[in-house]
Amino acid sequence: MSARIIDGKALSQKILDSVKQEVESLSKSGKPIPGLTVILVGKDPASKIYVRNKERACQAVGIDSNIITLEEKTSEEELLYIIDTLNNDDKVHGILVQLPLPPHINECKVIEAISPSKDVDGFHPINRGRLLTGEDCLEPCTPKGIIHLIKSTGVDITGKHAVVIGRSNNVGKPAALMLLRNNATVTVAHTRTLDLPSVASTADILVVAAGRSHLVDETFIKEGAIVIDVGISRVDGRISGDVDFEKVKERAGFITPVPGGVGPMTVATLMENTLKAAKGTICKTS
Repeated sequence: MSARIIDGKALSQKILDSVKQEVESLSKSGKPIPGLTVILVGKDPASKIYVRNKERACQAVGIDSNIITLEEKTSEEELLYIIDTLNNDDKVHGILVQLPLPPHINECKVIEAISPSKDVDGFHPINRGRLLTGEDCLEPCTPKGIIHLIKSTGVDITGKHAVVIGRSNNVGKPAALMLLRNNATVTVAHTRTLDLPSVASTADILVVAAGRSHLVDETFIKEGAIVIDVGISRVDGRISGDVDFEKVKERAGFITPVPGGVGPMTVATLMENTLKAAKGTICKTS
């Protein structure tokens, strides 16, 4: 029997609807409307699309959106000055610098310059540290979306064996930590793991974020497993994920499609984080 499709578009819309209701409630009670500022440096085509999608999501839920577009030659000092100004602007609750940045700008320095309480990407070392220690924080958007997708199946994460294929700082590692926070037993694997199919096939929950098209086939899958495909690649003009969907769907219990799975969730959880930052429910650290 084929796996049930986890519809990221439908789930993301539910999240956006919920955020919209909360934003309207804030407005009616006279509280500030959440504000998100996105900084785009340069003219990377993919980055421009991502920024446009974020702007549209803000408009859909009633969040004040401001896009700052800077030239490719913008200096690191200029960018840091802008971030400092936004950190001190009470109308700005969330700051996101679209990555990647031009090579002459230090990405780590830029991320660390953003106030942790406005770091809606969840990339600041303080937010990463709080995630590790189990404290409240602004969680990275894609892993947060992954947890939403898994929970939408109705399967209790507690006690399940989760395998994460991928160890990136932005997806693989935080996804593993968030699964731990939800009481899964977690194994972090990667493309250099010995006998990767055998390791993956023990997973009740398999999260694949390796960045290799069709890396995972049916030999990686435990019967009935939840499979979350984070990868997205363009091969021969077609979009594909890290999972060979047609082969894997015959063994998995639940599976995300590419596109239409994790992608829409990342934008929706960004809206959640912006709302959370505006509500001031996390500990502020300068």
